[in-house]
Amino acid sequence: MRIVIDGRMFNESGVGRYIRNLINNLAILDKKNEYFILHLKEDYKNLEYQDNFRKILANFRWYGIEEQIKLSGLIKSLNPALVHFPHFNVPIRYGGKFVVTIHDLIHQHFSMERSTTHGLLVYKLKRLGYRKVFTTAINKSLAILVPSYFVKGELIKDWAVSEDKISVTHEAVDDKLFTILNEMKMEDIKSLRDKFNIRNPYLFYVGNAHPHKNVEGLIRAFGVLREKYPDLGLVLSGNDHYFWQKIRKEFQQEGVIYAGSVSDEELVGLYKGATAFVMPSLEEGFGIPILEAFACECPVISSNKGSLPEVGGDAVVYFDPASPDDMTAKISQVLDDKKLWQQLIEKGLKRYKQFSWKKLAQKTLEVYLKCV
Repeated sequence: MRIVIDGRMFNESGVGRYIRNLINNLAILDKKNEYFILHLKEDYKNLEYQDNFRKILANFRWYGIEEQIKLSGLIKSLNPALVHFPHFNVPIRYGGKFVVTIHDLIHQHFSMERSTTHGLLVYKLKRLGYRKVFTTAINKSLAILVPSYFVKGELIKDWAVSEDKISVTHEAVDDKLFTILNEMKMEDIKSLRDKFNIRNPYLFYVGNAHPHKNVEGLIRAFGVLREKYPDLGLVLSGNDHYFWQKIRKEFQQEGVIYAGSVSDEELVGLYKGATAFVMPSLEEGFGIPILEAFACECPVISSNKGSLPEVGGDAVVYFDPASPDDMTAKISQVLDDKKLWQQLIEKGLKRYKQFSWKKLAQKTLEVYLKCV
């Protein structure tokens, strides 16, 4: 059959990683069906597929009018048996068969008004548009793919979606990370510390800085920890956009290092060199950084909200992200207990192996076959 996958977010960080790994593993697993991958102009020029995969130019940015008007026509011209939209941004006029991936419901659970860079009127109009598109994705799709049982439960609770319509496909660590890990030497980690002026010991966080990520809570907790551990550092990494700039302006305190956007090699080095990785989020649909930290032998201390306990299992020390005292207490517990610290490393190395992109692709292909 002919399957279209909307790959326009191919080079984005979160959804893009999902798209890249899904396509790569489908290409290994499925040599029978035809796949047409939609791409923006830059990706269309730079990417090449083989065998039963073809790239299609779809130079329409997401969340815009052009996406809603032109994307449906392009997809119809390809005459697919099924379309996979890997994000909720489904063209509301598209009437063919499709499945959709819903990564989380964070925009619905947290007011993003304080996160927007637009005025209040524009923000409210965008919220109305989001609601319409999301409703279309939920109601018209033949199946919904989600990264965790937590998100599945939220869709059932908030949107009364039938349980049978939702399939959980857990995400995993990129294969590229393992290649870097195998090649990394101790001098590479030392060189990285010099580049960012990092001194051991340090806590590490990577991700965006939207309010639900609770980076501000982590920085405040770190300020308290510094009273007990004056040599402790906090390294924060993420794409340098408006929200990071806002936090950097507000929190210029000793011991906090803003690494900004880092390469994959630098990311692995920062995990490897850290005393612990901290995930302070108020909610997550999955939580790949936890698995990445496991693979890099970095102990994890995490929020107990959303899907994070589902990802971390018993290989993590959890805290209540709404309680600064609990956060600092749990971080102190790991810093002070070397036996616990070593146990977290050992459990993490076993835990991350339970997740794989191959399993995700296999289950996704099963969903495709059921829907046609």
